[in-house]
Amino acid sequence: MNELDTLLQASKVAWLTAEGDDSDVVLASRIRLARNLRQLPFPNRADLAQLQKADESLQSAMPSVETALGEHMTRVDMENISGLQREVLRDKQLISDNLLKNPQHRTVYCNDSQNVSIMVNEDDHIRIQCLTPGLNLETPLQKAFAVDDALEGQLDIAFDEKMGYLTACPTNMGTGLRASVLLHLPGMVYTRNVSSIINISPQLGLAVRPLFGDEKEQPGCLFQIANQLTLGYSEQELIDNLRGAVTEIVAHERRARKALALYMKERLEDEVWRAVGTLSYARLLSEKEVLELASRLRLGLDLKLIRGIAPECYGEVLISGRSSFLQNLAENENLTKTEIDRLRAQHVRKILERYRLRLEE
Repeated sequence: MNELDTLLQASKVAWLTAEGDDSDVVLASRIRLARNLRQLPFPNRADLAQLQKADESLQSAMPSVETALGEHMTRVDMENISGLQREVLRDKQLISDNLLKNPQHRTVYCNDSQNVSIMVNEDDHIRIQCLTPGLNLETPLQKAFAVDDALEGQLDIAFDEKMGYLTACPTNMGTGLRASVLLHLPGMVYTRNVSSIINISPQLGLAVRPLFGDEKEQPGCLFQIANQLTLGYSEQELIDNLRGAVTEIVAHERRARKALALYMKERLEDEVWRAVGTLSYARLLSEKEVLELASRLRLGLDLKLIRGIAPECYGEVLISGRSSFLQNLAENENLTKTEIDRLRAQHVRKILERYRLRLEE
């Protein structure tokens, strides 16, 4: 199996392992840094020759990055892989929609653990992304800074003494930093309190959006919260503001879960165990079903309503439940919906069986 196959076919990613601080609510923390090359126009204004020059510049600097990280980075040229394979990378949060839709002279570098990626010619020439499980913004920030320092030692980065780092989007100027966390909020969704957080977040300089679906439909109860502004703030101020807001949301979510367990105990237990049963024995599962059932499974594990299954299974269920992942694994983009749903159910059953055995050993 080559490096690309390993990257695409692994259902376990290091940033989604049910570990870290407040991991019952905060699934992962992410840091992104936007950087641009001084002598080239932003990617949305660059021609193909200029995009190629940016790509070549990054490639020449990658040995320094690998030295700084102490690990190998796999290069994936978006033009040389299929649209389906790009979807798998997008679903694993390793690339953005921009690289999915515009592959020409666009590249991503990923480490084996899939918790560091560097996108080339996205909205900006360079997008450094580092992820870690739980509420921990400092670790990915320091890793992103290490990558940034290595690149700045090799490349002429666009920086202004007054404006800071120059970026394609004005809201990224200054630090060029986007910090975000991935939250699992079933308590607030079930008690219909999540909309209040979405509505108040802009006043705090933050944005909250569902990971899947929209504000009306939030399958899986998964939400990303991120800073909206970077200009005029230090990296630490942005991190502290986000951490403070997330800490409040975590407290609200835990209170909502406590209320559910107190006032709806039998119904909650029934839904949780029905989810376990369906995931364990179903022969057909849709993508949306897996998101919803996995959410209930994870809630049951976090509330100790379920024992005998390791919570790490949740991350693998999410990844294996994506249609793009399954079609790529089957090496067949033309699977029917029934065939995909059958394959999805099969993989989910195997994951749960594996994590039951692991816990018993």
